[in-house]
Amino acid sequence: MKYVITGKPGVGKSTLFNAIIEVLKKNGFNVGGIIAPEVRENGVRVGFKVINLLTSEETWLARKDFSSHVKVGSYGVLVHEANELVKKAILNALGEADVIAIDEVGPMELKLPSFKPLLLKALDSGKPVIAVIHYRLSDREILLKLETSERIVVSVENREYMRKTIPEKILKELKSTSRS
Repeated sequence: MKYVITGKPGVGKSTLFNAIIEVLKKNGFNVGGIIAPEVRENGVRVGFKVINLLTSEETWLARKDFSSHVKVGSYGVLVHEANELVKKAILNALGEADVIAIDEVGPMELKLPSFKPLLLKALDSGKPVIAVIHYRLSDREILLKLETSERIVVSVENREYMRKTIPEKILKELKSTSRS
């Protein structure tokens, strides 16, 4: 079972993702993987962290003030630090979690050397995967692995409805497949 959450920037994809994770955890599912929340200082986005869902370990993924040879827009990617945390988080999820959750599969995460191979491994693992996918993702190999996914497109118009219905829908589907 694979679920893909996508939509334009700022429509509420991560909010929906977090609501799903919360419902699953409250219902006894062990959820592993990563989240990459934005970090704001004085109301201005300065970068993104990456957090291991199983251990709560975190590090910077990218910062505006970080000088790096790897850039995405105006952000310098902290390749080594972020790669180590992401590698540990996804490997932990493959070994220990009931559900693998990844927010997000986007340009910054794809700059990390271990991210794509481990994402593909997670998608082939047979475990349920919930992933937020950047709306312009063009990686053919990843998209091919996601062809059979249930696609959830979030928009400004439907985000409240999605937040109220999708977490319980996914919970119900996961409960029914874990019993069979």
